[in-house]
Amino acid sequence: MKKYAFGADIGGTTCKIGFFETEGKLLDRWEISTNTENGGASILDDVAGAIDKKLAQESVSKDNVQGVGVGVPGPVDGRGVVNKCVNLGWGVFNVEEELHAKTGLLVKAGNDANVAALGELWQGGAKGCSDAIMVTLGTGVGGGIIIGGKMVSGFDGAGGEIGHMAVSEDEIEQCTCGKYGCLEQYTSATGIVRMAKRKLAVITEDTSLKSYDVLTAKNVLDEAKAGDAIALELLDEVARILGRSLANAACVVNPEIIVIGGGVSKAGTILLDAIQKYFKEYAFHACRSAKFALACLGNDAGMYGCVKMLL
Repeated sequence: MKKYAFGADIGGTTCKIGFFETEGKLLDRWEISTNTENGGASILDDVAGAIDKKLAQESVSKDNVQGVGVGVPGPVDGRGVVNKCVNLGWGVFNVEEELHAKTGLLVKAGNDANVAALGELWQGGAKGCSDAIMVTLGTGVGGGIIIGGKMVSGFDGAGGEIGHMAVSEDEIEQCTCGKYGCLEQYTSATGIVRMAKRKLAVITEDTSLKSYDVLTAKNVLDEAKAGDAIALELLDEVARILGRSLANAACVVNPEIIVIGGGVSKAGTILLDAIQKYFKEYAFHACRSAKFALACLGNDAGMYGCVKMLL
């Protein structure tokens, strides 16, 4: 095993890059802008340039670098082929081959949510475990599944897309994926606000949620912590939907631990405890022992997971 490695977590706005020792120590992290012009044609050139610049600054030879792990916001198959990344403007091509040609380094690529799960397993909330589900509750709902310490990417790279599990047959609004009634429509930050607005439109009860000009998921969760009855009802509904969905996923995966991350997870134990309550209610008896934890690597989880892919 060589001493150093890079993790590059490519997002629609910025690319987070980490320079690591392969034993797991993060030596430096920085961000570069993600240039999505011309179908994202220059993104990998920019990543390669940032890596070369860091190696020159640190006087490190590429002979001492294990490689580059790359996380991207889209499906990635086992050969490193990306099957469209809409946020980046990418179509279908082999990221591993392209970046290897630009850097001369070994490259491994994976879906961003999957590599974040791998990062939490390696150095974060699931450290010490080998079988895990991670769900990230942000603008959308991402997911990552780790079995035997390895990512489950699936045939087309869409493994772990928990956010697009169908959880309602009655939904009339369309999900961003084109379907109706996806988990993401109820338990993402966007989904929580959508549910809150629906509820506020039909209730007559007084609630502090009506005092906000622009309501956010954080507002809903903060008011739940403060004891607002309507906010508590919303929290309970979100937890029920997510707890039941994770119970269904656990029947397939049988995880040792379930990690909750993303911006919504900053609500902390009030959210985690509520999800866990419903998980235990709905889970198959042999899966109920799954532990729950909050993600602890934050936005760095993807970089850690990118490096772990190389190891």
